[in-house]
Amino acid sequence: MEEQTEMVGRAFVDHYYNLFDNDRSSIGALYQPSSMFSFEGQKLLGSEDICAKLNELPFGQCRHVISTIDSQPSSFTGGIIVFVSGSIQLLGEDHPLRFSQMFHLIPTVEGSFFVQNDIFRLNYG
Repeated sequence: MEEQTEMVGRAFVDHYYNLFDNDRSSIGALYQPSSMFSFEGQKLLGSEDICAKLNELPFGQCRHVISTIDSQPSSFTGGIIVFVSGSIQLLGEDHPLRFSQMFHLIPTVEGSFFVQNDIFRLNYG
């Protein structure tokens, strides 16, 4: 069970940040109307508002470099908590920004997962 949780968490992280870096407009498909997103303390509800926020960020191209991925089964049957740390390299910037992000993945009837909860913070200092 633990190995599958790690495998799903890693596959999700690879997919999520590939979409974010290369096709951000399609990232909304990973969220549902009930999904919640906290971005630097700003709370959003629903895939439309989340997608709008991600697509209005004040930078276009970026590249995520993942340092760690920790995954655990959640109390929701089949759910997975994924915690990510890494850095974001923005186009034209010399220094990457460190970040942490947490996802709560919930299984769908189709056999995939959607993001129920997503918390993002830049790490300063």
